[in-house]
Amino acid sequence: MRKIKKGDNVVVIAGRDKGKRGDVARVVDDTHVVVNGVNQVKRHTKPNPMKNQPGGIVTKEVPIHVSNVAIWNPVTQKPDRIGFKLLEDGRKLRFFKSNGEQING
Repeated sequence: MRKIKKGDNVVVIAGRDKGKRGDVARVVDDTHVVVNGVNQVKRHTKPNPMKNQPGGIVTKEVPIHVSNVAIWNPVTQKPDRIGFKLLEDGRKLRFFKSNGEQING
């Protein structure tokens, strides 16, 4: 089970976009995630008439390392760390380390 999942609200704690918040759009691999509105770059693209794609400068989000993001705790209004609890029936639960509250999802 991953600590950061798709749909989690995270805050960037290091790098160019430090302090920005956004939802995780997708998990690329074990160490990288794409966050909406964070780590945006501009790419110069050539037009592709076969795909009906115009050329120009396109702004897109690129993956960011999971060590540079922390999950946002809505109760304490601060970034937080994640822990795991193992229930009696064998399920794993994620919880906030600061107040022990369960994370939905």
